[in-house]
Amino acid sequence: MKNLPQLLCIFLLVFCNVFSQQEKGIIGTNNWLNSWTEFNPSQIEYGDATEILTGNITSDTKLFKKNIYMLLGDVFVTNNATLTIEPGTVIIGDFKTKGSLIITKGATINADGLVTDPIVFTSNRSVKKAGDWGGLIILGDAPINKFGNGSSVNHNFKAATYDDISYGGDNIESNSGVLRYVRIEYAGKELKDGNNFNALLLAGVGSQTILENIMVSYSEGNSFDIFGGQVNLSRMVSYKSNKIDYNFNFGTQCNIYNSLAVRSSYVSSPDGSRTMHIASYGEEKEEVDFTKKETFVTATNLTLINASENLQSEIKLGLVREAIYISEYASLDMSKSVISGFNPAVLFENKIKINNESLSKIKFSEMYFNNCNGNIFTEYNNNNEDLENWYGNSSFFNVYSKGLDSETFIDLKDPKRPDFRLRINKIIASNLD
Repeated sequence: MKNLPQLLCIFLLVFCNVFSQQEKGIIGTNNWLNSWTEFNPSQIEYGDATEILTGNITSDTKLFKKNIYMLLGDVFVTNNATLTIEPGTVIIGDFKTKGSLIITKGATINADGLVTDPIVFTSNRSVKKAGDWGGLIILGDAPINKFGNGSSVNHNFKAATYDDISYGGDNIESNSGVLRYVRIEYAGKELKDGNNFNALLLAGVGSQTILENIMVSYSEGNSFDIFGGQVNLSRMVSYKSNKIDYNFNFGTQCNIYNSLAVRSSYVSSPDGSRTMHIASYGEEKEEVDFTKKETFVTATNLTLINASENLQSEIKLGLVREAIYISEYASLDMSKSVISGFNPAVLFENKIKINNESLSKIKFSEMYFNNCNGNIFTEYNNNNEDLENWYGNSSFFNVYSKGLDSETFIDLKDPKRPDFRLRINKIIASNLD
């Protein structure tokens, strides 16, 4: 028995080491993707619309599971009204009129689905494709970094007043409602100017808005666009988006936790497609007030994966880009996350100076970089020695690997219930939520 303390110490050392590795990427004692997600939405027949939604919704309205609703053209919830959507309700966007739903500033949406009965926004076409309809837009009055603290969504909406399309204000804690257990499929219709709707646009949305368990699949535009505001995102899923999975801009203050992005080399657009894009201004730098907060994203327990059978061949064909792109005047604090199968993992805009000041605003710690063609680079510069030395320092606890997907994740190929949690030594990556 005198060896018992020594054996106990060895056990605790091994257990703690394994457990600490398993905290990386999406976590959960069970696979939280089960029941409410759908990775083959083209196989689901939702039926024909029984009710039409069109024009403005100006008073409190409830949508019921017993009906199937069609968004005909641009549908605005205005006049501080609340749109409540019962769990299990299906809303289909009309292809011909680019059906879309806009929650205007002051209005709210209460789309609170259930894990066994999610709310679904999808296409009305028999053969569904990315970009079949517009998308879901939520406009709030939380701060953005533009001069005047306000802006508008320019999607050429017909018969829309400025109040219907404006966002931004001074209310950090504003409440635009609830989106929980919601799926958004085949959104992102192309606009006349060549841009796209994005599946879910959160513009000037405040911290009291609940955003949990939202899946965007097969979007022709960005999956999640977050413009300004103060938002908390938990258990987000972006699946095979054509463009950016998570796009943060215009002074966003965002915490994103336990979320997933799965890309496909043969689905993504070759131009500017990546899992995360973090910036503080768009094409016109002059419209931004740099005395205001720059975009700051805290990302914890994310899994960003480019699922590929032949990664090196796809890289040579120019089909694989970086996972994360960071622009100047933007900050990212990312930890306990997995980036797998990209070219490279992270790319800094070339305007970012590689010095202590810049690197103190872009943090990567306890990361698992796997099977990437390079880890962290500056744009147009193949020499990343300084960045490798900085982020490779043992104090950051970053891990670098070249594992196959089948060895890295629990089960990517299950068509109905894939499991993207990290597998280390054949032990499920888990943690108590």
